[in-house]
Amino acid sequence: MTKKTLILLGFILLKFILQYSLISSNYDLQRDEYLHLDQGQHLAWGFQSVPPLTSWVSYLIHFLGNTVFWVKFFPALFGALTIYIVWKAIEELNGNLFALILGSTCVLFSALLRLNTLYQPNSFDVLSWTAFYFIVIKYFKTENTKWLFIGAFVFAFGFLNKYNIVFLLIGFLLPVLLTEQRKIVAKKEFYFSVLLGLLIILPNLIWQFENSFPVILHLKKLSNTQLVNVNRLDFLKSQIFFFVGSLFVIISALYALVFYKPYKKYKTFFWTIIFTLIVFIYFKAKDYYAIGLYPIYIAFGSVFLAEKIKQGWKRYLQPVFIAIPILFFIPMYNIFFPNKSPEYIINHRQTYQKLGLLRWEDGKDHELPQDYADMLGWKELALKVDSIYSKIPSKEKTLILCDNYGQAGAINYYTLQKVKAVSFNADYIDWFDLTIKYENLIRIKEPNDTDAELKETSPFFETSTIAGSITNKYSREFGTTIFAFIGSKIDINKRIKDEIDEKKNDR
Repeated sequence: MTKKTLILLGFILLKFILQYSLISSNYDLQRDEYLHLDQGQHLAWGFQSVPPLTSWVSYLIHFLGNTVFWVKFFPALFGALTIYIVWKAIEELNGNLFALILGSTCVLFSALLRLNTLYQPNSFDVLSWTAFYFIVIKYFKTENTKWLFIGAFVFAFGFLNKYNIVFLLIGFLLPVLLTEQRKIVAKKEFYFSVLLGLLIILPNLIWQFENSFPVILHLKKLSNTQLVNVNRLDFLKSQIFFFVGSLFVIISALYALVFYKPYKKYKTFFWTIIFTLIVFIYFKAKDYYAIGLYPIYIAFGSVFLAEKIKQGWKRYLQPVFIAIPILFFIPMYNIFFPNKSPEYIINHRQTYQKLGLLRWEDGKDHELPQDYADMLGWKELALKVDSIYSKIPSKEKTLILCDNYGQAGAINYYTLQKVKAVSFNADYIDWFDLTIKYENLIRIKEPNDTDAELKETSPFFETSTIAGSITNKYSREFGTTIFAFIGSKIDINKRIKDEIDEKKNDR
């Protein structure tokens, strides 16, 4: 085993160690993670909010035991593979050992550590962007058309993971047409590769068509409820913080792509980052959507800097350059990761607030970062529902109906009973089992007027009680109430079917 290989394996091992150490035991899984895990039990070619690839990974997680270890393993794996591809890109650009170490250090000690803590499509999204750009480097260097087909394959799987990769395509095509690489459009292989990509994503496109394009509805809701609160200036500020310890490397890459002669054939990448950021800003995208842009520029910058400081007194800058991302990470360790208790964060509120970490998607500041508040109260909810369910007569005829996907997914993940909670929210609306003749209802309601729920639903059941609530005051679900309605006087199944039809017609 060569020295280079040992160093690369060291980076990958360190990546996994860090990922598993950055989440405090104070926290449960995050709201979205439960939904993605349940998608693995309902495989399809698409879902309301995401394409199918995450569900395939979730199916594998279930096969492996569905433990938290495996839930956290895959985003860490995708982050480790991102480091590996940057390493290979540096080798392709003829970078030396110092360039390899610098590039890997910059990618390791970056916002990817935060992104890779959660089981969401975002980790594979960054990997897809990085892999696609690496393949472009291979094609620009060799002009071997096989890389066009490999690029189409990578893009297609990136698309089947998260539609965000369309921004890559928009931001990349115009720079290609503006540079010498425009000759690619004259090659018949280019069009065959486009056809290959379309064939791979076709099942998802058919699914979207057959389901009235739920992605459009999802984007409209996202725009009205979340993106409307996105500040374009804040978006740009975040881009600096994501790779703040590597900023000098990325800036060096942009300089080199214009003025460094060995990079002449890669000049397209200079315009790519500019046009892609413009597209993101125009559409008021969330700041983390752009993270996948940067790893490949770290590869370019690392090789350029390594070449410029390899001789004379400048070689003494090598350890300094490697130390910079690490030194920036040290203070970030105490602030940007869920490794501190809610009490600690509240006691240091000003620090978090100054950095904008308490600002939620509603545009307001709260006690905890939104992701952290979304990682609390779930086990408590599931255990209380379990306790209530175990005491109900004819429990097998009990419907557990939740207000949102987080509640349903958390109950399904942590429950000790054989229950399947559902909701009219997100993909759960398609997962009701109406072959069961329901007689009882456990209703999980978001914090609101509990008297109104009792007044509205009690007349349809023989007994009605408020059976519990989430008491963790730091949870986003604090105050969520559990109602138990026993002995139905109506046809619950018909009510549910009518509600499903109404919700789907409103899409």
